[in-house]
Amino acid sequence: TQQRHLGSSELRIAIRPFSVETMAATMSATLNTGAKMPLLGLGTWQSKPGEVQTAVEHALKVGYRHVDAAFIYLNETEVGDGLQAAFASGIKREEVFVTSKLWNTRHSAEAVKPALMESLQALKLEYLDLYLIHWPVSFVLNAEKAHMPQNEDGSVQYANIPFEETWREMEKLVDEGLVKAIGISNFNSKQVDEVMSFARIPPAVNQVECHPYLQQEELLQHCRKHNIVLTAYSPLGGPERPWAKEGEPTLLDDPKIKAVADKFGKSNAHVCIRFQIQRGIVVIPKSVTPSRIEDNMKVFDFEMTEEDLNVVRGFHNGWRACVPAIPGPDGKDVPRDASHPFYPFNIPY
Repeated sequence: TQQRHLGSSELRIAIRPFSVETMAATMSATLNTGAKMPLLGLGTWQSKPGEVQTAVEHALKVGYRHVDAAFIYLNETEVGDGLQAAFASGIKREEVFVTSKLWNTRHSAEAVKPALMESLQALKLEYLDLYLIHWPVSFVLNAEKAHMPQNEDGSVQYANIPFEETWREMEKLVDEGLVKAIGISNFNSKQVDEVMSFARIPPAVNQVECHPYLQQEELLQHCRKHNIVLTAYSPLGGPERPWAKEGEPTLLDDPKIKAVADKFGKSNAHVCIRFQIQRGIVVIPKSVTPSRIEDNMKVFDFEMTEEDLNVVRGFHNGWRACVPAIPGPDGKDVPRDASHPFYPFNIPY
């Protein structure tokens, strides 16, 4: 264990090497705080209010111990109801790893803690296990507190809040015991390095889109150098994303992935999830269907060989399912935030 040498007035954080434990549904990555983060979690993006409470409650009942939430999913109250129902059934709070995320309008110093307190109130929790900056891009926080503030021409009202301003406030949340760990999401390698350059408490996690078509191997290795765990969102390629277009690739129907799955009597989804687990990546497939929530757990009774893994590695093509887009001048979609100086996808990783 390395010790960061900080001033006496600063919190001392023990930086532990990245490691993975391999025990069935409780397989976990060890964060740089020493906390265990289950490798399999329940994602809640695109889970509608009215469905997500039951999904969370059922997931915890059948063995999940990790729930991934976010303010901008607009369903944290229902996620909280599901958590509380599970706790009432006898599951202990300290057994469940809960993540939420700071939205783009809340990056300014005075907005960070109130944003967290809103999420804690909605989730009905006293603390989070992990709080992430959802995107590097920041928006203006207007009088109406609009989630997507717009200029008169309909374009997004951007802010240019430096990462350090936001990060200093995130660190204070750890100092106050409101969050156990802090991290980032959708940050590229240069942005990771920038945060590391000034962090008193280093990020524990970087959550990014990751699946067989977008494997993030370079970013994974880059984060590992900094003892940052990678979490894969949309590990099945975001099949329920609202902007999906006809003709785009679909992992769940890919015959090449099915060939690997058939070898084990498994589904394409199982292979996509297991692929990440064997790489030591935390994975958070989303579902509100009880049978599918249970089915997504059936990834601990088989192991792909190096040959199988190499087959899946060959599927990488750099395709992103989750890039916020708007119609361009010619009617074709263009990345919404590409003009922002902190847009993360202008470099390879």
